[in-house]
Amino acid sequence: MTDLAISVRGLTKVFNGRRVVDDFDMDVPKGAIYGFLGPNGSGKTTTIRMMCGLLTPEAGSGQCLGFDIRTQSQRIKENVGYMTQRFSLYEDLTIRENLDFIARMYRLPDRPARVAAALADLGLADRAGQLAGTLSGGWKQRLALAACMIHAPRLLLLDEPTAGVDPKARRDFWDEIRRLSAAGVTVLVSTHYMDEAVQCDFIAYIAYGRKLIAGPATEIPDMIGLVTWRVEGPDIAALEAELRQRPEVEQVARFGAVLHVSGTDAEALDRVAGEFAARGSHSWQRQKGGLEEAFIYLMASATDNFAGVAS
Repeated sequence: MTDLAISVRGLTKVFNGRRVVDDFDMDVPKGAIYGFLGPNGSGKTTTIRMMCGLLTPEAGSGQCLGFDIRTQSQRIKENVGYMTQRFSLYEDLTIRENLDFIARMYRLPDRPARVAAALADLGLADRAGQLAGTLSGGWKQRLALAACMIHAPRLLLLDEPTAGVDPKARRDFWDEIRRLSAAGVTVLVSTHYMDEAVQCDFIAYIAYGRKLIAGPATEIPDMIGLVTWRVEGPDIAALEAELRQRPEVEQVARFGAVLHVSGTDAEALDRVAGEFAARGSHSWQRQKGGLEEAFIYLMASATDNFAGVAS
């Protein structure tokens, strides 16, 4: 337990008679960047809120930063920075005024110095007098991160933090996250962007409130046993339709003009690849399965716990 920032067992949450989180277990090592992956509506946000004491589970238990998630939620909140999906600061206040307000909320000593340090750390000093509502998505994201970190939390919870920002802002954001992790801050980030998943040390996949798999990011495809062939050539749509008819092929995913053909029976898939490659019309190259193929494979086999619910 001393090496874990979060450890929960059996977390369950029910809304309107439906289990939106179902018997969820998770261990997050201290100082790690832990990716929490799943489609929209999979229960990621609800699970995060239970883990940091914002929601009480119907069942389950655990600790966050050494505090009990059921009985010591206030202590958890004092030591956690939580960045929500939507910008939640005051748009009619300046950057500096927003940070000063957050510092007041945490009753931080030497408040002007803490605000100045937050402005400098996130590159906001030159814009300190700008109204938050006039900022672009990337700058709002940077301000939100500064507000999360102003009280020097030991754990940072990021809920879909880069939704709606441009690729450059996303890259800058992740540079900052890696810097914080290197300084000892544990980061739990929920996302459905695969290019963000590869930035994580560990990954847990969740679908319809259930954990499907968890482990070191580099080992996830091997844990599933997924084998992938990369296919390029003309009339890729016709080839895709043909491959989908083959029982040896469990998954065909299209990436632009390239197909990723995957399955868990390596020998059977290799035979299919050899057969089609012999035609000479397309290039077939065996490659290690990636996180995106793993994500698609797991989602395809997950059962929707809201299936059949009337709208």
